[in-house]
Amino acid sequence: MRSIIVILVLTTLYLQYFLWFGHGGIRDVNRLEESVLEQRDQLIRLGERNRALAIEVMDLKQGLEAIEERARIEMGMIKQGEFFYQVVDRLEAGSRLETVAPPAVEGE
Repeated sequence: MRSIIVILVLTTLYLQYFLWFGHGGIRDVNRLEESVLEQRDQLIRLGERNRALAIEVMDLKQGLEAIEERARIEMGMIKQGEFFYQVVDRLEAGSRLETVAPPAVEGE
């Protein structure tokens, strides 16, 4: 009777070891669940990016405004007959002028 109890206890310990630490055990399941969550987050981000790209593609196919906007932003283009004005802050421009040393004059 005593040997049967020892065998059952050893068998239980053996099975518990594989349940917790063996291949397909609880550790592996937890790792796989974390991996699934990471992949879901990545799929959500990629889906949002795909929707934004699809909207941009439809915009480019349907109208010239999107093409014009992109050319203005990315390439700095202006239309014929338009004037480009660059507004410079006086304080910023003054500080840049002060940092430039005046040219040296010979004979002084």
